[in-house]
Amino acid sequence: MSECTHDCSSCSSNCASRNQPQDLHEPPHPLSRIKKVIGIVSGKGGVGKSMTSAMLATLLRRRDYAVGVLDADVTGPSIPKLFGIHGRALADENGCWPIKSRTGIDVMSVNLLLDNEEDPVVWRGPVIAGAVKQFWQEVIWKDVDFLFVDMPPGTGDVPLTVFQTLPVDGIIVVASPQELVSLIVTKAVKMAEMMHIPILGIVENMSYIVCPDCGKKISVFGESHVDEVAAKHGLKVLAKMPIDPKLAQNADQGVIESFEGDYLDGAADAVEALL
Repeated sequence: MSECTHDCSSCSSNCASRNQPQDLHEPPHPLSRIKKVIGIVSGKGGVGKSMTSAMLATLLRRRDYAVGVLDADVTGPSIPKLFGIHGRALADENGCWPIKSRTGIDVMSVNLLLDNEEDPVVWRGPVIAGAVKQFWQEVIWKDVDFLFVDMPPGTGDVPLTVFQTLPVDGIIVVASPQELVSLIVTKAVKMAEMMHIPILGIVENMSYIVCPDCGKKISVFGESHVDEVAAKHGLKVLAKMPIDPKLAQNADQGVIESFEGDYLDGAADAVEALL
């Protein structure tokens, strides 16, 4: 028996709630003020969702918006490392407070709750999904214009929890140039459609590398298929990000907010247009 997605239009079961569709979205913390929620998703790991989340948050912060990043990749949290954030998040009688980055971006991740940030999180799916709900309901996201949710790969417990619990205003699908991208993107797109989540577009990461000697663009992973995949689903290609050694250095040093380049300006424009 498949798990209920609460989408009666695609289900033939005659259950008690069939004619009584419910809004399963949970309210955030009473002190939170969040205008827009954007999910950063992919059908597979290793394509750069966390990098994309951090860079988009940085770009919107540079445009003078209040921004937060909720690290929903509980077993593989990367967001604190990208921003150079260490230590423990603080809590008081009101709730838990995110840690601010150098430029004032609010960040919450399971790594900010561990005694040792290198300790693995060995939890089962429902527990992980519950932690993500707590990041939404018990963390005080005060006066945030855009909350980016960096999601784990795939279409399992956490993406389902985010889509059902959080009022997601749009998602950005992150992909890579390989031909396999068609299957990966299709899975992410179909899940979003099942959950009635708007798709802002696709970001292709590791699209090419620029030769430091001649300036020629080299397609390291083969020719891109993202345009045809996007056209197949009626989506926009928001960005084609290169493999940039300087960007990788910024990430390794925890200074992602110092990155230069206009790779993601189109994606930032699409997010900004939600307001």
